[in-house]
Amino acid sequence: MPNLFAELPATAAVDEQFREILQRPGLRIERIVSTGQSSPPDFWYDQPQGEWVLVVQGEAKLRFADEAEARHLRAGDYVDIPPHCRHRVEWTPAGQITIWLAVHYD
Repeated sequence: MPNLFAELPATAAVDEQFREILQRPGLRIERIVSTGQSSPPDFWYDQPQGEWVLVVQGEAKLRFADEAEARHLRAGDYVDIPPHCRHRVEWTPAGQITIWLAVHYD
């Protein structure tokens, strides 16, 4: 996949699509494609590594456990998530492709 916009799923895909772009010691870059998915109720990511995410296309609501409201991210918005910062995807719009670029680092 030499292009972030290549091989996109149908807008009604059942599962999110995760595609690793690059992996090196202490670094992993992946493309995530959402088409209406969100984290399961009461589920929180709690990752041992940091994660920098960029919404390349579409939009999403990203919720942090220590914040009262979800952050509404749109194309071009990015956030750096420190290790063990509990977070979840509250919403991605159904019928629309949301493309994330995620950089996981130690």
